[in-house]
Amino acid sequence: MATEDIEITGAGETADAEALSAGTLSAEAARTYPLAPGYSVNVRSGPGTHYSVVRTLPAGSSIPIRCQCPGETVTGPYGTSKIWDNIANAQFVADAYVKTGSDGYVAPRCS
Repeated sequence: MATEDIEITGAGETADAEALSAGTLSAEAARTYPLAPGYSVNVRSGPGTHYSVVRTLPAGSSIPIRCQCPGETVTGPYGTSKIWDNIANAQFVADAYVKTGSDGYVAPRCS
């Protein structure tokens, strides 16, 4: 299975403007959102904890959100939510661990 290269930035960084202009990041992924401070977060192959862990993002990371979808309800530092953030092809993070500034959707729904 091919994996897609995405940029995960450290604390306080944003997605690289050159990568965006080169077309390696979509317009939706140009903005990044920080993970909850002090948490390393599992990236899963689908929108729920029963999906396999693809990798783990270190504390202090920021992620692009390509799209969002409903999935398993998860409780985290930012409340309880059934929203899952798609950060790359077949890679999802529970929105309850991402500081989006909203309890709702901040990106288009995944199709």
